[in-house]
Amino acid sequence: MQLAPNLFKRALAAKQPQIGIWSTLPHPYVSEIVAGCGYDWILLDTEHTPTDVPGMLHQLQAVSAARDSKTTAIVRPPWNDPVLIKRYLDIGAQTILLPFVQDADEARAAVSAIRYAPHGIRGMGGSTRASNFGRVADYAQKCEQELCLLVQVETQEALDRLEEIANVDGVDGVFIGPADLSASMGHPGDTGHPDVRAAIDSAIRRIRDCGKAPGILLTDEVRARDALDKGALFVAVAMDMLILARGAEAVAAKFKTGGDVPSSSATY
Repeated sequence: MQLAPNLFKRALAAKQPQIGIWSTLPHPYVSEIVAGCGYDWILLDTEHTPTDVPGMLHQLQAVSAARDSKTTAIVRPPWNDPVLIKRYLDIGAQTILLPFVQDADEARAAVSAIRYAPHGIRGMGGSTRASNFGRVADYAQKCEQELCLLVQVETQEALDRLEEIANVDGVDGVFIGPADLSASMGHPGDTGHPDVRAAIDSAIRRIRDCGKAPGILLTDEVRARDALDKGALFVAVAMDMLILARGAEAVAAKFKTGGDVPSSSATY
């Protein structure tokens, strides 16, 4: 049995933009619905959700079960922790996004965590779901080529070291965290502040200059398209929780007020 190809990793290597959706509703039923919506990738978050490793297993199974879907699941562990990384890889995650990577040493530690010895420290787990329970006989020899590592820069300090981080061998892409970056720059929550926007635009260019894939979450359509035009290669353009909350609010408000909802109340 052959190891499943990582279509997302191959698309990034070919410089093909990938449009994604951010999923923070931690239930496999939601994961299956969203995975069938036509996005190139879905981010399954554990940093800011109550999801644990067993829960993520069910979400990954649901993404795989989505009919006619070629959506890649990206798992975000809550921290750059080799124990957690190992567990998410063993249950079948092929693409990992690690938050709050501050320097090249932390990026190298992340690379080491996804690689088996002698090139890393990932523990050999035997017949895990990642190897289809041992049916992929050469999993340990070939998995590295299908694993995709994305690291998240989300502070001014990380931006100051961006080239050092991006140039670490084994890092496939660098994700810019706009919310935490805005706070780090003294403008918490104001991701549209001119200074924050300029820093993001510069980071996209700098990551591309390093030969790596830049990524970001931008739910404003104009801004998302602008980031793609500037060279971002994996962009999340929606969030499932916001679609549910703002959509439900808009319908309730429309019927309770008897009129149309102002467009601002239905945006996210």
